[in-house]
Amino acid sequence: MANVGNQLPTQAVSKPPSGKHGNVLPLWGNEKTMNLNPMILTNVLSSPYFKVQLYELKTYHEVVDEIYFKVTHIEPWEKGSRKTAGQTGMCGGVRGVGTGGIVSTAFCLLYKLFTLKLTRKQVMGLITHTDSPYIRALGFMYIRYTQPPADLLDWYNDFLDDEEELDVKAGGGCVMTIGEMLRSYLTKLEWFSTLFPRIPVPVQKAIDQQMKARPRKVAQKEPEEEADFTESGRQGERRPSRTPRRTPSPKRSPKRSRSRSHHRERERHGPSFDRELERERDRQRKERDGRDRDRERGDRGDRERRRSRSADRNRERKRSRSGSRERRSERREKERDGGEDRSRKKDRDHHKDRVTEKERSRDRKSRAENDERRHKEDRDRHREDRKAKRSSRSRSRERKHKSGAEEKSRKRDRSHSRERDRERDGERSHKRSRSKERSRHQRESSNEHSKHGERRRSQSPQ
Repeated sequence: MANVGNQLPTQAVSKPPSGKHGNVLPLWGNEKTMNLNPMILTNVLSSPYFKVQLYELKTYHEVVDEIYFKVTHIEPWEKGSRKTAGQTGMCGGVRGVGTGGIVSTAFCLLYKLFTLKLTRKQVMGLITHTDSPYIRALGFMYIRYTQPPADLLDWYNDFLDDEEELDVKAGGGCVMTIGEMLRSYLTKLEWFSTLFPRIPVPVQKAIDQQMKARPRKVAQKEPEEEADFTESGRQGERRPSRTPRRTPSPKRSPKRSRSRSHHRERERHGPSFDRELERERDRQRKERDGRDRDRERGDRGDRERRRSRSADRNRERKRSRSGSRERRSERREKERDGGEDRSRKKDRDHHKDRVTEKERSRDRKSRAENDERRHKEDRDRHREDRKAKRSSRSRSRERKHKSGAEEKSRKRDRSHSRERDRERDGERSHKRSRSKERSRHQRESSNEHSKHGERRRSQSPQ
């Protein structure tokens, strides 16, 4: 299974148009997965914390506040949620193809920062934040996943000797400084149960050479701490505390600026601010030492109590051995009787199960028969409905046919009657025209006779 976190340097880098030192950061590798392990990415995208709670956060400052309150380690998985015991080879936890677990809030918030497409100024605000070391750690991890390998040393160079401590392990127990964490980011590929993106070989060689040329600085102990340690050494060997040593995060003040840097604070306050920081660190160290002493005293009292209790227990054990033998014999007899009773109960339960299975099979058969009967009845009803519909359709067709024939006959009769009327009207009109012509001829002939008679009458006296 291909690991997205093991991206080769052949992938293209989306460089901003403003140049290397612009406010827009280039993204190296996969621009969708942030070069994360595929299992971690799928668990992040499917976690209700990322889908519900982080979905409501829309700005950079809201995400920084969420980191301040919710992040307590930088492992990819929560404590006890992922079991990798007995897995070797390609099924190991480091390869990222084993069983998944509950993804940590740190990696959910890391991917949330990636979705915001941070600028150079915002990333500088993360890695120089003064309220919580976990905000700085996530900023450095964002750089390790998203920035080109050639630029990693430029980002980390000013912080390789940073002595601010944080506990990076889920459940506690792995306290390291910011400088140690950054050296691990640069020189090691593995980070707990995941892998960082691979760095090209020539770039890795250059980084290793610079790390060798710049050894890690050892923090010098103050005289007060040495005196306390010698006093405790005289009393006895100092027992390591069970709980990991962590720096208590300061209380969140409502007027704090989220994007301030350490250099700006130095410019504002000057050397007095550094003195106050050193005093605060000394006070915290003294509080830790006092707590460790109280724990050691409590452990000594616990030891003495345990010794007295162990002596009393040994006495009671010797007394109870004789009675325990008798009890064992009685228990064996009871177990034998109980075994017989259990076998009888098993037989009874088996017989009951058989009876219940028979009854269930009968019920199933009866249900099947009832279903078949209902199905047949439904079929018969459907067929009868179809037949009734067909008969009604045929009747309606016959009615329509009869009514159509009657209408046709009526139309024919009407047309015949109309033709007869027309013929009669024609004959009548013809007779009328003949009678008119005859009357005209008669009038004309009478007019001619009258005219001829008048002429004769006029000629006769002449």
